[in-house]
Amino acid sequence: MALFEQISEDIKTAMKARDKVRLETLRNIKKVFLEAKTAPGANDTLSDADALKIIQKLAKQGRESAKTFADQNRQDLADSELAQVTVIEEYLPKQLSEEEIESKVKAIISETGAQTMRDMGRVMGAAQKAMAGQADGRVISDIVKRLLS
Repeated sequence: MALFEQISEDIKTAMKARDKVRLETLRNIKKVFLEAKTAPGANDTLSDADALKIIQKLAKQGRESAKTFADQNRQDLADSELAQVTVIEEYLPKQLSEEEIESKVKAIISETGAQTMRDMGRVMGAAQKAMAGQADGRVISDIVKRLLS
Protein backbone atom coordinates (compact mmCIF):
# COMPACT_ATOMS: atom_id res chain seq x y z
CA MET A 1 0.00 0.00 0.00
CA ALA A 2 1.31 3.43 -0.94
CA LEU A 3 2.18 5.83 1.84
CA PHE A 4 -0.60 8.22 0.82
CA GLU A 5 -3.26 5.50 1.11
CA GLN A 6 -1.73 4.28 4.38
CA ILE A 7 -2.06 7.76 5.89
CA SER A 8 -5.69 7.96 4.72
CA GLU A 9 -6.51 4.60 6.32
CA ASP A 10 -4.75 5.58 9.53
CA ILE A 11 -6.81 8.79 9.68
CA LYS A 12 -9.96 6.67 9.75
CA THR A 13 -8.50 4.48 12.50
CA ALA A 14 -7.50 7.53 14.56
CA MET A 15 -11.00 8.98 14.17
CA LYS A 16 -12.57 5.75 15.43
CA ALA A 17 -10.11 5.63 18.35
CA ARG A 18 -10.72 9.33 19.13
CA ASP A 19 -6.96 9.89 19.20
CA LYS A 20 -6.77 13.68 18.79
CA VAL A 21 -2.97 14.04 18.53
CA ARG A 22 -2.66 11.24 15.98
CA LEU A 23 -5.64 12.51 13.98
CA GLU A 24 -4.36 16.09 13.86
CA THR A 25 -0.87 14.93 12.85
CA LEU A 26 -2.11 12.59 10.12
CA ARG A 27 -4.45 15.22 8.73
CA ASN A 28 -1.52 17.65 8.55
CA ILE A 29 0.57 15.04 6.71
CA LYS A 30 -2.26 14.37 4.26
CA LYS A 31 -2.71 18.12 3.68
CA VAL A 32 0.97 18.46 2.77
CA PHE A 33 0.72 15.36 0.54
CA LEU A 34 -2.27 16.83 -1.30
CA GLU A 35 -0.43 20.13 -1.76
CA ALA A 36 2.51 18.22 -3.26
CA LYS A 37 0.19 16.20 -5.53
CA THR A 38 -1.50 19.30 -6.89
CA ALA A 39 1.67 21.36 -7.27
CA PRO A 40 2.49 22.46 -10.82
CA GLY A 41 4.32 19.69 -12.65
CA ALA A 42 3.33 16.96 -10.20
CA ASN A 43 0.79 15.39 -12.60
CA ASP A 44 -1.49 14.60 -9.63
CA THR A 45 0.86 11.86 -8.41
CA LEU A 46 3.03 11.44 -5.34
CA SER A 47 5.63 8.70 -5.28
CA ASP A 48 6.52 6.98 -2.03
CA ALA A 49 10.02 8.44 -2.29
CA ASP A 50 8.61 11.98 -2.47
CA ALA A 51 6.16 11.21 0.35
CA LEU A 52 9.04 9.94 2.48
CA LYS A 53 10.97 13.18 1.89
CA ILE A 54 7.93 15.17 2.97
CA ILE A 55 7.55 13.10 6.15
CA GLN A 56 11.26 13.55 6.95
CA LYS A 57 10.91 17.29 6.49
CA LEU A 58 7.85 17.43 8.77
CA ALA A 59 9.64 15.43 11.47
CA LYS A 60 12.68 17.70 11.29
CA GLN A 61 10.50 20.82 11.47
CA GLY A 62 8.66 19.39 14.46
CA ARG A 63 11.88 18.64 16.34
CA GLU A 64 13.20 22.14 15.61
CA SER A 65 9.92 23.72 16.76
CA ALA A 66 9.99 21.67 19.97
CA LYS A 67 13.55 22.82 20.65
CA THR A 68 12.56 26.44 20.08
CA PHE A 69 9.57 26.11 22.40
CA ALA A 70 11.71 24.46 25.07
CA ASP A 71 14.31 27.25 24.78
CA GLN A 72 11.52 29.77 25.36
CA ASN A 73 10.28 27.91 28.46
CA ARG A 74 7.08 26.75 26.74
CA GLN A 75 7.31 23.06 27.64
CA ASP A 76 3.58 22.54 26.99
CA LEU A 77 4.03 23.48 23.32
CA ALA A 78 7.29 21.53 23.08
CA ASP A 79 5.56 18.40 24.41
CA SER A 80 2.76 18.83 21.89
CA GLU A 81 5.25 19.09 19.02
CA LEU A 82 7.20 16.06 20.24
CA ALA A 83 3.98 14.03 20.44
CA GLN A 84 3.31 14.86 16.79
CA VAL A 85 6.91 14.02 15.84
CA THR A 86 6.46 10.61 17.47
CA VAL A 87 3.46 9.92 15.22
CA ILE A 88 5.31 11.17 12.13
CA GLU A 89 8.38 9.03 12.85
CA GLU A 90 6.24 5.87 12.73
CA TYR A 91 6.16 6.31 8.94
CA LEU A 92 9.91 6.72 8.57
CA PRO A 93 12.28 3.79 8.05
CA LYS A 94 14.42 2.75 11.00
CA GLN A 95 17.12 5.35 11.59
CA LEU A 96 20.76 4.26 11.42
CA SER A 97 23.06 4.70 14.41
CA GLU A 98 26.14 6.91 14.09
CA GLU A 99 28.37 3.82 13.95
CA GLU A 100 26.30 2.37 11.07
CA ILE A 101 26.40 5.70 9.23
CA GLU A 102 30.16 5.95 9.73
CA SER A 103 30.77 2.45 8.36
CA LYS A 104 28.64 3.18 5.29
CA VAL A 105 30.41 6.51 4.73
CA LYS A 106 33.81 4.78 4.99
CA ALA A 107 32.69 2.30 2.32
CA ILE A 108 31.48 5.13 0.08
CA ILE A 109 34.78 7.01 0.53
CA SER A 110 36.75 3.94 -0.53
CA GLU A 111 34.42 3.33 -3.51
CA THR A 112 34.69 6.90 -4.76
CA GLY A 113 38.40 7.21 -4.01
CA ALA A 114 37.82 10.45 -2.08
CA GLN A 115 40.80 11.72 -0.13
CA THR A 116 40.35 15.42 0.61
CA MET A 117 37.59 17.86 1.47
CA ARG A 118 37.38 18.75 -2.23
CA ASP A 119 35.79 15.33 -2.76
CA MET A 120 33.06 15.96 -0.16
CA GLY A 121 30.39 16.69 -2.78
CA ARG A 122 30.84 13.31 -4.46
CA VAL A 123 30.79 11.47 -1.14
CA MET A 124 27.75 13.38 0.14
CA GLY A 125 25.78 12.70 -3.05
CA ALA A 126 26.43 8.97 -2.84
CA ALA A 127 25.82 8.89 0.92
CA GLN A 128 22.52 10.75 0.66
CA LYS A 129 21.32 8.27 -1.96
CA ALA A 130 22.51 5.24 -0.03
CA MET A 131 20.98 6.32 3.27
CA ALA A 132 17.88 8.18 2.06
CA GLY A 133 15.35 8.31 4.85
CA GLN A 134 17.60 6.44 7.26
CA ALA A 135 19.89 9.24 8.44
CA ASP A 136 19.82 12.99 8.91
CA GLY A 137 21.84 14.88 6.32
CA ARG A 138 23.57 16.96 8.99
CA VAL A 139 24.86 13.84 10.76
CA ILE A 140 26.09 12.39 7.46
CA SER A 141 27.80 15.70 6.64
CA ASP A 142 29.55 15.86 10.01
CA ILE A 143 30.85 12.31 9.65
CA VAL A 144 32.04 12.91 6.06
CA LYS A 145 33.89 16.08 7.16
CA ARG A 146 35.53 14.27 10.05
CA LEU A 147 36.66 11.34 7.88
CA LEU A 148 37.95 13.49 5.02
CA SER A 149 39.87 15.90 7.26
